[in-house]
Amino acid sequence: MTATKPLMRLVSHVILDLDGTLLNTDGTVGEVLRTYLVKYGKQWDGKRAQRIVGKTPLETAAAIVEDYGLPCTTEELISEITPLFSDRWSNIKALPGAARLIKHLSGHGVPIALASNSPRENIELKISYHNGWKESFSIIIGGDEVKMGKPSPEIFLEAAKRLNVEPSNCLVIEDSLPGVTAGKAAGMRVVAVPSLPKQAPLYSSADEVINSLLDLEPEKWGLPPFQDWIESTLPIEPWYIGGPVIKGFGRGSKVLGIPTANLSADGFSAILSEHASGVYFGWAGLSTRGIYKMVMSIGWNPYFDNTEKTIEPWLLHDFNEDFYGEELRLAIVGYIRPEANFPSLESLIAKIHDDRNVAEKALDLPMYSVYKDAPYLKASLSQNNHHS
Repeated sequence: MTATKPLMRLVSHVILDLDGTLLNTDGTVGEVLRTYLVKYGKQWDGKRAQRIVGKTPLETAAAIVEDYGLPCTTEELISEITPLFSDRWSNIKALPGAARLIKHLSGHGVPIALASNSPRENIELKISYHNGWKESFSIIIGGDEVKMGKPSPEIFLEAAKRLNVEPSNCLVIEDSLPGVTAGKAAGMRVVAVPSLPKQAPLYSSADEVINSLLDLEPEKWGLPPFQDWIESTLPIEPWYIGGPVIKGFGRGSKVLGIPTANLSADGFSAILSEHASGVYFGWAGLSTRGIYKMVMSIGWNPYFDNTEKTIEPWLLHDFNEDFYGEELRLAIVGYIRPEANFPSLESLIAKIHDDRNVAEKALDLPMYSVYKDAPYLKASLSQNNHHS
């Protein structure tokens, strides 16, 4: 949910954090630690992840040794897990909207700095796998180039100095509380994009809290606006998922009076961590019925206060019977808006119908309608027809 304080100050330079802001490193940290801790008979606890978000490598290692009571020193832990991470940097994906933002700012001549608590060498290595990133940054500064890491403002003040700009003319974009604290202490404007779910209320010191980089509006800060929204939708790199419907005409349908389908999130954990929560749209192929326009929410569904991130497609067609257990395949082609909390069921239903109207209109545009013929969607149909 976007919470904005009035009177945004205009800026000329942008300073970006890397891990958790531009790159989906949090998932990788979890994977490495999950595997590593087995050696000591310990189990990685994802809920403790917030203890290490935004910390320096040394602080992170110290917290892990302490939290899990490991029989090794902080230095030993670092030397053992560093090679495990190095093997994985090449596979770390950019977070939604990261490549788009970097390309947009550098394309408009806005000077951008990269300021991360990671060592400079690691930063260079991580971004080397992302085309065009390195040359887009006017300066890159690592945690090993300053005396104190975030939440100290030192790294951001040093970035402003190297950019030759007043700190008050800089906009910082950060995912962690130490980073937000550092940016505000440096006298800069700060947009927070929390990397941990349901943590937005903790970021009240930021000037704005957004759900993902897809929701950033640079013009609020006097920067050039994005020009890639079309009919209230943002085209995205298409992605495809599918599986049996575990709740067709489930709880959502009864309350909302619309044919929602729940897909099990178990098989899609990687996809769920790669995509921001929010409302998307595209095409749905139901194995026995055909291909339909579709709107889909990904997230925690704040109104129903889900504990897990879910995928809930809504088929834009008047069904009055269940499709429980049927194979559903989805081609997701565009983004509409971030997940939001609604004060009442009526306001939620009204917004869902707005989303429907936006999607129905957009899917008639050739740039989106072409995906209706995606072989992936047809596969479920031909498979079924083959069996019948």
